[in-house]
Amino acid sequence: MALKEKLEAALNVGLRVPSIMLLDALYRWDVSSFFQQIQRSSLNNNPLFQYKYLALYLHYVGYILSVVLLTLPRQHLVQLYLYVLTALLLFAGHQISRDYVRSELESGYEGPLYLEPLSMNRFTTALVGQLVVCTLCSCVMQTKQIWLFSAHLLPLVARLCLVPLETIVFINRFAMIFTGLEVLYFLASNLLVPYNLAKTAYRELVQVVEVYGLLALGMSLWNQLVVPVLFMSFWLVLFALQIYSYFSTRDQPTSRERLLFLFLTSIAECCSTPYSLLGLVFTVSFVALGVLTLCKFYLQGYRAFMNDNTMHRLRGMTEGITLLILAVQTGLIELQVIHRAFLLSIILFIVVASILQSMLEIADPIVLALGASRDKSLWKHFRAVSLCLFLLIFPAYMAYMICQFFHMDFWLLIIISSSVLTSLQVLGTLFIYVLFMVEEFRKEPVENMDDVIYYVNGTYRLLEFLVALCVVAYGVSETVFGEWTVMGSTIIFVHSYYNVWLRAQLGWQSFLLRRDAVTKIKSLPTATQEQLEKHNDICAICYQDMKSAVITPCSHFFHAGCLKKWLYVQETCPLCHSQLKSQSATATAATPPQEAQGVGQLPQDPAPPNPEEAGPAEPLPEGGAVPGGTDSTGEGSCAPEAQPHPESG
Repeated sequence: MALKEKLEAALNVGLRVPSIMLLDALYRWDVSSFFQQIQRSSLNNNPLFQYKYLALYLHYVGYILSVVLLTLPRQHLVQLYLYVLTALLLFAGHQISRDYVRSELESGYEGPLYLEPLSMNRFTTALVGQLVVCTLCSCVMQTKQIWLFSAHLLPLVARLCLVPLETIVFINRFAMIFTGLEVLYFLASNLLVPYNLAKTAYRELVQVVEVYGLLALGMSLWNQLVVPVLFMSFWLVLFALQIYSYFSTRDQPTSRERLLFLFLTSIAECCSTPYSLLGLVFTVSFVALGVLTLCKFYLQGYRAFMNDNTMHRLRGMTEGITLLILAVQTGLIELQVIHRAFLLSIILFIVVASILQSMLEIADPIVLALGASRDKSLWKHFRAVSLCLFLLIFPAYMAYMICQFFHMDFWLLIIISSSVLTSLQVLGTLFIYVLFMVEEFRKEPVENMDDVIYYVNGTYRLLEFLVALCVVAYGVSETVFGEWTVMGSTIIFVHSYYNVWLRAQLGWQSFLLRRDAVTKIKSLPTATQEQLEKHNDICAICYQDMKSAVITPCSHFFHAGCLKKWLYVQETCPLCHSQLKSQSATATAATPPQEAQGVGQLPQDPAPPNPEEAGPAEPLPEGGAVPGGTDSTGEGSCAPEAQPHPESG
């Protein structure tokens, strides 16, 4: 069943590709220049070529026919192709019969066939060919009336009966006319089928629009026609034909530089129309998606396909949309082939830079999680580090090659800045990964690890912000002092909003959160050695022993670094969810914590916190004790019968 579904899906795409190719050919066809060539040729006196407006009407009819073939249901589309195949087989039968009659006239032999070996060979060959044609036609049309397709056997039967050759010529013409009448009868009997199909389709479209709306109709057609795969298949066929036409006319081997130029010019030739440009866009999207999927597979193996993330598919579409926007802005399809190939090379550099950035977005959390975990698999670490080294070296090398071979402009500056930022971000990721590994080998946490990670990421974000600001400034200067375009101004505006303004806001908010957290931590009193010995417990956040700690207003002990990380998320106590305010530091310092109170024990004095102000609390295990919280005797500090606070449970 799965094989049948795949075959039907392949047919659904493959049978619609000719309609896209017909649309592309009609777009390339210049009717005016075609008639100018006809007027200069010998076909000028032909009545079929004397009416230009008739050809224009046929041009538009071709568009309508292409759209109909594109949107026809799969069952009717298969049936239509079977009818076309039958017509081609009948034409092949006519050609076999005509060639046989012509060869017999040239030989001039009218005697028995068995007396002339050459005549017998011609007769046998034509008979086998006609029988194959008749059999195939009956199989395609699914009918047992094979005589309907046997008209072209009449000249062979006449020759077998020793009919004169001049009479066989008339019999061959009669067979051709009879077959043509059969075809006309079939067309006349099915003349109302297109009208009925159009009527049914219109009724269904109206119902879908009334019930679900135009958006649902568009999505349904998009999924049924499989538009991305359809246009990608069309472009690949176009590209393969272009490569074949080049190598079929070349006898000498091609050098490496010539192959690269051939590759670019072939791509440029295959994006000269809107249809072929869309095909290139979807092809680039699928290539980008394949590269990102391969990147995930290299890092995680088959586990990468267990949790398939649709964001990676959107990332693949991002590269295609980027190519489409740049092609529309620069007027790619209107340029000559050489200029188009040069501009396309720059656009493809931008797409490659975007793919590298997406690869880094996939690799960064995986590499950092691997460094923070205690996984000792050398193969996993080798894959992570090797991919990071590739993302470190290749973008830098690409930026160097661009600076060597191209003149600097706005688009090349975007490519170089993106490549340099990718290398810098990979460098920061590797630095944090090394810190995690050093911490693992030391068997104890680094005191200021969080601050180091923040400073590394902050440095990269600052450089990224400065580079984006420089790109915007350069683009604005080119827009003001150079050629102004609506698309260029729109791209600069979008780049300014997303890459400058939003990044500045996020960076400032992160800085304010850290500053407030550091201020609150400094306002809390530090536990003395005697208090730590009396407390004799672990930190409820990291479950590690406390050699130093701060005391919250609700008399709970935590590591200063752990509590600071918690305060980045919410400003409440991790245990009882009471508000942590710096104004209460003085009062807290004057009040010593209760003796023998474990970290899991809830305070009795403070009033219950406001439920609206308390954040979500993690559930406590059985008995109300926090994991790892024990009293001085080693037992849980909360008795099983004690009822926990409603906000702490």
